[in-house]
Amino acid sequence: MDWLARLEAPQNALAVLTAMITPAVLISACGALIFSTSTRLGRVIDRTRTLSERFQELAAHPEQDEMFEERRVLIFTQLDRQTSRARLIQRAMAAFYTALGAFVAATVSIAIFSAAARNFTWVAVLAGVIGTLYMLYGSILLIIESRMALSAIMTEMDFVWKVSQKYAGADLKTKPGGPFTWIGRKIQ
Repeated sequence: MDWLARLEAPQNALAVLTAMITPAVLISACGALIFSTSTRLGRVIDRTRTLSERFQELAAHPEQDEMFEERRVLIFTQLDRQTSRARLIQRAMAAFYTALGAFVAATVSIAIFSAAARNFTWVAVLAGVIGTLYMLYGSILLIIESRMALSAIMTEMDFVWKVSQKYAGADLKTKPGGPFTWIGRKIQ
């Protein structure tokens, strides 16, 4: 019953609760990352479905599009990127769930080892470090995924610009500056 006496002392109980708060904050951060990452995955899935439908329509009626080949290449490339993005997002979510589990394990182990076996508190530290490393890994995956998303958007915008140049009237083609400028220079 020595462990119970140690926890009954207010300073010891407060120290244990204070130590348990840090993983709880990280648990909350993981929850926010999981929520936003699952939203990103949903958007990628929706985008993939839209592209797939466009690809099927294009393949069914290639004669109806003067820019069939360019559009086919664009859509295929976009579908490939969306697949890669979905895989990265799934890995990031798995990393965040693993981090969440590690932080929960850290919280539980702080409580148990503070009360029962003080010389095993390193387990809580190890679980916290593992959780932090998985959060870092998941964040790196999301950085890569966001760069892929930017690349996909830039490719699509380049194609839209190409199409608009093809179908724009002579008066629009001669306008200087392109679609957006910043202090008189075209943004690239």
